[in-house]
Amino acid sequence: MDFKQISELKAGNRTDSFYVIKSVSSRVSSNNKKFLDLIVGDKSGEISAKLWDASTEDEELYKENKLVKIRAAVVEWQNNLQLKIDKIRLVTEQDGIEIKDFVPSAPYEADDMYIVMLDYIERIKNKDIKDIVNYIIENAGDKLMNFPAAKKNHHSIRSGLLYHITTMLKAAEALSKVYVFINTDLLYAGVILHDMSKLEEMDASELGIVTSYTIEGQLLGHIVMGVEKIGEAAKKIGADKEISMILQHMILAHHYEPEYGSPKKPMFPEAEMLHYLDDMDATMFDMKKAVDSVKPGEVSEPVWSLEKRRMYNSKFDKEYIEDEKK
Repeated sequence: MDFKQISELKAGNRTDSFYVIKSVSSRVSSNNKKFLDLIVGDKSGEISAKLWDASTEDEELYKENKLVKIRAAVVEWQNNLQLKIDKIRLVTEQDGIEIKDFVPSAPYEADDMYIVMLDYIERIKNKDIKDIVNYIIENAGDKLMNFPAAKKNHHSIRSGLLYHITTMLKAAEALSKVYVFINTDLLYAGVILHDMSKLEEMDASELGIVTSYTIEGQLLGHIVMGVEKIGEAAKKIGADKEISMILQHMILAHHYEPEYGSPKKPMFPEAEMLHYLDDMDATMFDMKKAVDSVKPGEVSEPVWSLEKRRMYNSKFDKEYIEDEKK
């Protein structure tokens, strides 16, 4: 019995491995017996699985987004691989598994990215701006550590929101050395706060998987909620009215177009740069994901978020570039 990732499975194999339940439904077979129809996954892919003769207790235990250990035979059904489950149980602490091995996760540890973000907050000189940012971050609490930045598309991974924030902060710092008139207090604050209300816009599990949008998220959206959050924070700490208004404008305008949720376009350089940093970071994430999905010399499937463009994974030797960075 081997631990195998889903991408390694072949018909006729047996496996004793850990997976995350992506979806589950209770059904009745032709002989009138209950079974669970599951989709389970790890970071390498997904596979259908069946738990025959399921009990009421099984229904209650094995829910969406739960980590489980499965012992099963790999069979082929209608030209697709499927797991015929012999045994299944919930993961325990004694298993010592890393969640990032089973769900798509940011390439850096959440604690490290959080420290990077705090370092940029510390660089903010204006007291009102720094106090607003700190107030909102403190109220976000531990929820920020594992939260994704989206349900689908860019940074829809565990700790994706922190990853999105920190990559944007690094890009913001680099560009501010070119465009030296940029106020980095505003820019860093805008980067950190622009998507912070996604914490309330979406419901996500500790695995970093979004299960649904909240009612508030559907009716208002993270842009409107973000503007309100800054207003509340500014009032709480007694911030200057103009500073509150400028930060609110940056959140309001960062999607740029009305059809994407922004009723105003950026009206000062820091707001304009925030928009392009956000758009660039999202695009680079989705492009890299698409390129990584195919072998060198191959073209990806159409990417919806990139106007259904296909991405090409060049055969060009990139190894020496990585060596130069070290």
